[in-house]
Amino acid sequence: MYRKSRRDVKRIDLVQLLVHNMVMIRLNVHEAKTHLSKYLDKVAKGETLILCKRNVPIAEVHALGTGSRKRRPPFGIARNEIVIHDSFFDPLPDDELDLFEGKRKS
Repeated sequence: MYRKSRRDVKRIDLVQLLVHNMVMIRLNVHEAKTHLSKYLDKVAKGETLILCKRNVPIAEVHALGTGSRKRRPPFGIARNEIVIHDSFFDPLPDDELDLFEGKRKS
């Protein structure tokens, strides 16, 4: 069985730290507010921002998916296509009502 030494663990942590910091743009809130449109353009191109408060990361900003959002059909689009009979509003028989209310098992 392979056992990691402390040195191996430190190397992995260092690699993760370097990759994480190199791929994402880190900036403080003041700079983000000052140059917001510039950074939004970068986010739109696929970059990720890490917002920091006093150099402590607090938020990650990335672009939303660009997939087309389905529009909801207009209300009433199926009007006159669906018929609800008057018997729909009749009271349920007692045995079905008991099942519905959980008073007995089927």
